[in-house]
Amino acid sequence: MQTDNEKYNETVQPNTAFLNELKDKLPEFFTNNGSFDLNKFMSQLKDKNINELSEGYQLDFIGKDYARRQAGEMPTTVIVPDEKQNEGEGKDSNNLFFTGDNLEVLRHLQNNYQNKIDVIYIDPPYNTGSDGFVYPDSFEYSDEKLKDMFGLDDDQVERLKSIQGKSSHSSWLTFMYPRLFLAKKLLTEHGIIFVSIDDNEQPNLSLLMDNIFGESSYSGTFVWKRTDTPANLSKTIKQSTEYIISYCKNRGNVRFFGKNKKSISNNGLMNQTNSEHELIFPANKVDTNLEDGIYKKGSYGTKNYKITLEKDTEVNEGYFVKPVVLSGKFKWSQSNLNSEISRGTQISIKTKAFSPSYEKKEYDPEVPQSLIDKKVGVDTNENAQNYLNSLIGKKIFNNPKPTSLIKYLINFLHKDNCTVMDFFAGSSTTADAVMQLNAEDGGHRKFIMVQLPEKTYHINKDGKEIPTKGGKAAYDAGFKSVDQISRERIRRAAKKIRKDNELTLPKDFDGSFKHYRVVKPAKQTLENIEDFDPNNTNLFTNMVDGFSSQSLEVAGDAAGEDTILTTWLAKDGYSFDTNVEEIKLGNYTAHQVENNRLYLINEGWGADQTRELLNQLGTHQLEVQSVVIFGYSFNVAELRELENGLKQLDSKVTLIKRY
Repeated sequence: MQTDNEKYNETVQPNTAFLNELKDKLPEFFTNNGSFDLNKFMSQLKDKNINELSEGYQLDFIGKDYARRQAGEMPTTVIVPDEKQNEGEGKDSNNLFFTGDNLEVLRHLQNNYQNKIDVIYIDPPYNTGSDGFVYPDSFEYSDEKLKDMFGLDDDQVERLKSIQGKSSHSSWLTFMYPRLFLAKKLLTEHGIIFVSIDDNEQPNLSLLMDNIFGESSYSGTFVWKRTDTPANLSKTIKQSTEYIISYCKNRGNVRFFGKNKKSISNNGLMNQTNSEHELIFPANKVDTNLEDGIYKKGSYGTKNYKITLEKDTEVNEGYFVKPVVLSGKFKWSQSNLNSEISRGTQISIKTKAFSPSYEKKEYDPEVPQSLIDKKVGVDTNENAQNYLNSLIGKKIFNNPKPTSLIKYLINFLHKDNCTVMDFFAGSSTTADAVMQLNAEDGGHRKFIMVQLPEKTYHINKDGKEIPTKGGKAAYDAGFKSVDQISRERIRRAAKKIRKDNELTLPKDFDGSFKHYRVVKPAKQTLENIEDFDPNNTNLFTNMVDGFSSQSLEVAGDAAGEDTILTTWLAKDGYSFDTNVEEIKLGNYTAHQVENNRLYLINEGWGADQTRELLNQLGTHQLEVQSVVIFGYSFNVAELRELENGLKQLDSKVTLIKRY
């Protein structure tokens, strides 16, 4: 039989993801059966004299409909917890690391992290021809199925399939589209996404992000000076910069905060265009170079600026020890003056002209300029490479981004408790940057990293492991995949941060992570699922065991029940730190979450367990709204008995069967 997600994916169309999002935002344009009422929508546009349907331009590429369909599909993988890490060094951590295909991870996170990510930074493949990018997502459907899905003829199917394993612009856009579409849904209403890119795909990326986020959500393109010594690879230009394209989920809700402006002395408070008004400068708050003594009220100022001292005042040891009451054309109101003084701004009256000036201790952060370089404290690739070499070894990972760049971008949000995601984690520069920021200001930022387990070796025809081109140093150092490098970098970076900040590090500093692997079920498990007959009274195969770490051939010591429960918790919108309580029903262990759901996964359920569950529910010893079962663990008789029993309860408890 098919799994629930497989059945759903068969119904997905290229516009399913778009329609789901539209239904969430504009439910009034959908009928009771879930169909979009196009006529009603068109009438709304006409009423407002908008001609969006016949004018404008759009980005087209081979594979666009396929990419749109991918954005609407549900995951076909499972989330396997790394129990060794999660019950060990990562037990108390709020950070997350996912090993697996980032498209599948993004699909899993749609329910429990939608509208919860504050900042996304990604450094995707640039599709330069030398970065190794080829379209990696496989076409899992027959030619006939592709024709039916998209209304294609034979030639069009061949064109679609031509992007497989290629590095064309169309293949890159097909690869990026569903990932960016799903990423947008994870952002909060104040959320920001930053995407690093070079000039090869920058124009296409801008059009793609306009398509997904909307032109009005574009917040700017930053130019980062990545090197001081650009290579001579071109006859026309030495390329020393890269781009960082930025979009907001809702631009109207976002202001970027750059670096704090440096203090500049002797900013005058006078302005000819302002109206004349009185300001009262409090005693002992204004410094001066005037000699000690009494200064009589009267006219002062200069030829250009008339200033009147309204009351006598007095200077003693460099300060006005009595209030200074002045009339003139001042920039500030009295409330502004009082506010600035309370924030530590120093007011001075240096000369007998009695013209006041000010020097702020710290200015409000400015909106950042488009150029990102060492002037704003951001390093180059060379600095980043040297730092990473010292952390994990030379040539183990090439061309990392500097942590100073990611820190600079994260701080645009001016929020010290945000959640930061990077689903092209690479060497985990983003995680390192988050930890450094928390160490510096005591913040509680969290990171979510996603990295594909790209191998640093291949198997030759003799069955021997041979390092890949560029992967020898990593392989020789014991790293057999990029995600291993990524996780080890986090550990070593945290160790360095603890050492460098031994006396000032916050007690609750989070220098670890919980780890999950996102993998497809084993071939044998898929065959068992396909052969499963829900009407059979006997269960011949323990389907739960097929989802254990051992059966899935990954590390982590997870039982099959752990994997299924973790996957379902994400599906049902629970975070990965949700408290799960074990409930005993005879000799059977169930799992309760937030007095809301009870999960029954393992085999061994029988009449005794049904009676015990109904008794606890009926006497209110157990309070749940729904019972979720792993259908493969229940034969038809047990299932009917449980279903009938729940229906007879006074309090409504829903039975959810999953396959």
